[in-house]
Amino acid sequence: MIKYIMIFMITLTVSYSKKVAFAQALDLTIKNNKELKAKSYETQKARQTLKEAEGYDYGRLDFAYNISRTNHAGYVFGAKLASREATFGDFGFGDFIDSMGGLMNPATAAQTKSDLLAHQPDRLNNPDARNNFEGKLTYDVPIYTGGKLKSAKTMAKLQISAKLNQLQYDKKKIGIEVLKAYNGAVTAKEFIKMLQKSIKTTNRFVRTSQRLYKNQLARVIDVKQSNMARQAIKGQLSDAIAKFDIAIAYLQFLTDDETIDDVGELVFYDKKPPPLLQLQQDAMTNRDDYKSMQLNTQTMKEKVSFDDASSYPMIGAHIEYGLNDDEPTADVEKDYYLGAVGLKYTIFDGQISNANKQKAQIDYLKTKTYYEYMKSGIGLEVQKNYLDFNANQTQMSNKIRVENMAKDILNRTENVYKNNLDFRTNMMFLLMQFENSLKAQAAVIQAKYEQTILYAKLQVSSGNSLGDIR
Repeated sequence: MIKYIMIFMITLTVSYSKKVAFAQALDLTIKNNKELKAKSYETQKARQTLKEAEGYDYGRLDFAYNISRTNHAGYVFGAKLASREATFGDFGFGDFIDSMGGLMNPATAAQTKSDLLAHQPDRLNNPDARNNFEGKLTYDVPIYTGGKLKSAKTMAKLQISAKLNQLQYDKKKIGIEVLKAYNGAVTAKEFIKMLQKSIKTTNRFVRTSQRLYKNQLARVIDVKQSNMARQAIKGQLSDAIAKFDIAIAYLQFLTDDETIDDVGELVFYDKKPPPLLQLQQDAMTNRDDYKSMQLNTQTMKEKVSFDDASSYPMIGAHIEYGLNDDEPTADVEKDYYLGAVGLKYTIFDGQISNANKQKAQIDYLKTKTYYEYMKSGIGLEVQKNYLDFNANQTQMSNKIRVENMAKDILNRTENVYKNNLDFRTNMMFLLMQFENSLKAQAAVIQAKYEQTILYAKLQVSSGNSLGDIR
């Protein structure tokens, strides 16, 4: 039974763990990273803005249905007219008919006429409350907007392209973070291997010092120093393991994949990059964020035309069809229609329109200046990354030579200490050489990590992707 449980646990552990190569980690990040997903919504939003601008070309069709009850004289009379139910009686003509005799009598005509004209018809002024059911379809469409809709559509299209380019740049840039996490984990593993090997070395130092001390060829301090060195290496090993866990956690965060628990080989680039001028030219051609800024500049230029449209007349059409009655009805005899074309032209608005246009012009000039500033900044960024990479690459061979020399000196010093006749050396001197060797090994491991990160920065600043690094 225990055997089967162990097999199940091993299978479960394997199924929930994953060792990834850099290319796989990069693909997972591009696919799953939540930050990139959030940024992709900006492109979707820009597409909806274009649909909104295009939608105005088709106009707007609305249906409205209103039910009301009132004894307001104006509303009641208007509702009767709308439903074609008004009568002469609603105007108070009954009073005129009742007074016809007085009007026809010359003796009373003038007074009767004066009284009638001053009379306030009760049926008109104090109508009974009335229900009103009104349903109507209205269609409004712009005919001419001074180019405002055209500019809105142009700006929306430019922003779609700008957001897409910015997203592409963000995908390339996040590759640097993936490389930091991935190579950080690999580098931590290299430090772990180095320190595990160093513990074996310090164990050998301890045994040697104990043997020499037992044979009275070394002092007790040598034994203590070798033990202290071993303990210090164990502490460094714990730190390296913690750094590996942190790097894996960061890689899990970037890829949104918590099953990753290990990484493959170090991604290392040791080739000479193209000439600086070529890289700078490539950056101007390929940098997606630079293209995005160019599109933003074009958008702001179009915004000037958009705000300038308010200085032109606006022409629109309105069509309306409806039914009106004191009860719900579909009687076409109660229907009505309305068609109108309207023109609106602002003659004076206290210079508000002109101020908006000037603000748009200033925003355009500001964005254009940032665009030109970005061009200079990209050139400087590529140059810095180029020089940093070359400097690190030049130092690499020297650090490797120092590492080999430090190992050789350590081996020679240890051989002298093993045959420590006449106390020709001591543990302190041996540990100094051991420390130098460790520093030299660590410097090479760290330099390899830094060289690849510097190459990644150079690659991305030149407008390229890290997807080709294998």
